[in-house]
Amino acid sequence: MDVFAEKIKADKQLANGFNCVGFSQGNSLCRGYIHKYNGVGGYPLVHNFLSVHGTVSGVAGFPNCDPDGLLGLVCRPLAKLCGDLSYTSFTQGLLFQVDYFRDPMRVNTDAYMQHSQIADWNGEGVSVNATYKENFVKVKRFIMIKAEKDTMVYPNEGEHWGHFADGSLKRILTMKDTQWYKQDMFGLKTVDEAGKILFNSTSGNHLQFTHEELVGWLQQFV
Repeated sequence: MDVFAEKIKADKQLANGFNCVGFSQGNSLCRGYIHKYNGVGGYPLVHNFLSVHGTVSGVAGFPNCDPDGLLGLVCRPLAKLCGDLSYTSFTQGLLFQVDYFRDPMRVNTDAYMQHSQIADWNGEGVSVNATYKENFVKVKRFIMIKAEKDTMVYPNEGEHWGHFADGSLKRILTMKDTQWYKQDMFGLKTVDEAGKILFNSTSGNHLQFTHEELVGWLQQFV
């Protein structure tokens, strides 16, 4: 994240701000930059954030392995193993993918709250960083694109800021039902009530979209 931010800061073409367009896990880079650096200490502002099939709310399963799907007997233990390994300072600093692994069965554990990057961003950690919220609400517009048949991001409602309910791999919460929205833990409710969040979707699987759709999102929203 720090390397990404420094590259942006060093690019003179971005000095007056930029639009952050993320695909899949690239959206975690966009979200992290917004929370930590957006318009602070000489780092450029993000004007608009276009998230295409993004991991913005975290994932709760291994790619192409739905813990509650047909391969549940295999995928549930695999998801549990991911949770067992994810929430240490060592693994969080070693593997980018565990930074956004949000295991609903572990969100109330000390390990998750102390070591998870997604917990930190969501305001679920041991302490709340007020700067994250201040920087988040600076963005003019959030354009969230969900893949209706996504098999990579579980649950795919996370691409629209939702997630599984705590303690469940079956009950899915929409954005407005999550605690981070209700309590406005990082500014999501603030930007939504300001009309800054726009939603769209594609009919296929993960990152299946056309050139025309991408151009359309940019022309319509950005």
